[in-house]
Amino acid sequence: MIATSPLHGRSIRRPPPALLAPMTTVPAYASRTVNRRSRRGTTAARCQDGGVTSSEQHVVPFASPAAAQGSPFVEQPVAYDGILLAGFGGPEGQDDVIPFLRNVTRGRGIPDERLEEVAHHYRHFGGVSPINAQNRALKAALEAELARRGLDLPVYWGNRNWAPYLDEAVTDAAAAGDTRLLGLATSAYSSFSSCRQYREDFARVLTETGLADTVTIDKVRQFFDHPGFVQPFVDGVRDAVAGFLSDGIAPEAVRVLFSTHSIPTADAERSGPRDGDELHRDLGEGGAYAAQHLAVADVVMAAVAAEIPGAERIAWDLVYQSRSGPPSQPWLEPDVNDVIAELPAAGVQAVAIVPVGFMSDHMEVLWDLDTEAMDAAAEAGIRAVRTPTPGVDPVFVSGLVDLVQERLDGTPASARPHATGLGPWFDVCRPACCENVRAGFKPAAAGIAP
Repeated sequence: MIATSPLHGRSIRRPPPALLAPMTTVPAYASRTVNRRSRRGTTAARCQDGGVTSSEQHVVPFASPAAAQGSPFVEQPVAYDGILLAGFGGPEGQDDVIPFLRNVTRGRGIPDERLEEVAHHYRHFGGVSPINAQNRALKAALEAELARRGLDLPVYWGNRNWAPYLDEAVTDAAAAGDTRLLGLATSAYSSFSSCRQYREDFARVLTETGLADTVTIDKVRQFFDHPGFVQPFVDGVRDAVAGFLSDGIAPEAVRVLFSTHSIPTADAERSGPRDGDELHRDLGEGGAYAAQHLAVADVVMAAVAAEIPGAERIAWDLVYQSRSGPPSQPWLEPDVNDVIAELPAAGVQAVAIVPVGFMSDHMEVLWDLDTEAMDAAAEAGIRAVRTPTPGVDPVFVSGLVDLVQERLDGTPASARPHATGLGPWFDVCRPACCENVRAGFKPAAAGIAP
């Protein structure tokens, strides 16, 4: 279980210690006792649906009345009609690979010859990314947990880059009369590609489908430090460390590498609230994106140290993977494979690789970690274990539904579970957060413009 004791561990870069201290008193994956009202609700429930007078200013486009005022936390109940599960998408056959990559890189003018150079990851697995199958499984698991709690909320699933597309999901929801949607993106952290781009997708879809005056889309908070997301990583690291130590490897000869997707340094620095916003904090190098990962890693290692004697002496690092873009463009470092190559010189005999930046075992995990990082460890002559992602772990699925429940109930921020001092993250994104330096600002839902 996630500990709330003082933190341990070492990392390459750390935000101010005060921002790392676990603050939640809510047990990991504990479901609060709440009103299990139907999504159709009662007249009284609909009167609490964040209604506002015409004199109040709406500063958040495409939002429910409760979220439209721009307060960081929506603490009014909202009777949502459905959940919009937003994914990245992936090819499901060899013929899909290049069209999929064209979608991913749209607007960049990358020729097919160049795309084929990076397609080998998918070709290696028969042209099939596991991400769609995993999102189907997640959709089914969410539906089962919602039903278990008595919440009559359909889950509409759509992707940014491959079928089923988001426009299809939103159109299907509107056709069914479900016009108040709560978005759940399949990414836990704050950055352009993991948060704002999904918000831009929501705005684009509503505009292109002509549903902007009919459908509203809010979005659950970034859940990097929700106990339901963190606990599966604690379980994985605990099991890996226990296995190393039981085999006689000293704690000082073990290293834990928390790996996440690298992003352009300029984008990382712009992740999270900007200067001048009431929620802005100096989160150090790498902005909110790096700070959130560091905070989660610190909590995971503290929890493992509380369970396993000697684990507090295990060093850990935050590393990055899956870099793309031109070599001249700075991206977050160090690279996971570069760090692995240096471990033997530091006396390391075993490494646990933790995909802390990922929800499930999609291509970046199967190729970049299970293939390339494992090859790097073998070449370095050290033992390596890759720990699991949350996937459809019941603890994680329950945590996601907790995020939905807190918006249905208007749970105050002070009562929301969070495992680090950075959370709970806000419901309504702040002005200019998570800017894409290359593309600039586009209209976005679930946040104050720009």
